[in-house]
Amino acid sequence: MFIQTESTPNPATLKFLPGQTVLEVGTADFPTAEAATKSPLAKRIFAVNGVKAVFLGNDFVTVTKDDDIEWDHIKPAILGAVMEHFQSGAPVMEGDGSDHAEFSGDDAEIVNQIKELLDTRVRPAVAQDGGDITFHGFERGVVYLHMQGACAGCPSSTLTLKMGIENLLRHYIPEVTEVRPVGV
Repeated sequence: MFIQTESTPNPATLKFLPGQTVLEVGTADFPTAEAATKSPLAKRIFAVNGVKAVFLGNDFVTVTKDDDIEWDHIKPAILGAVMEHFQSGAPVMEGDGSDHAEFSGDDAEIVNQIKELLDTRVRPAVAQDGGDITFHGFERGVVYLHMQGACAGCPSSTLTLKMGIENLLRHYIPEVTEVRPVGV
């Protein structure tokens, strides 16, 4: 197994490409080791000293390190953890992972349009950088988005959110007046 790595716009985050599917559907964000209880892969990566966060995408794993550790010191151990996991045959996620809530009410049609634009225009581009952006809510013209993976804490994420995503949503959906990030 050959695992490639790619840098991301966030210098504290590296994208690992194992050359096979990581998650069949969706993404999984683990901002802490405690949050990784449902993912044997994420737990294995968090066992490496200096790992701060793990994010799983369709065909990649994004790892964020502590600022006081150099990539040269932990990258080999992370590569080893990813390789060991895939060779073990263990699942990437335990359980069915279904905890998606549907949005209803007066704004349901607007929310569906927002989600459609995010899924078709925004998320594929953000995945290229090793991250994801998920819809968190819509209230009085404001769209709330959660940035994950390499996007969380990235120096250029605010610019991406305001100049890119906000302009896109406002162009296609006049009801949208602003986009704001949320933490979880």
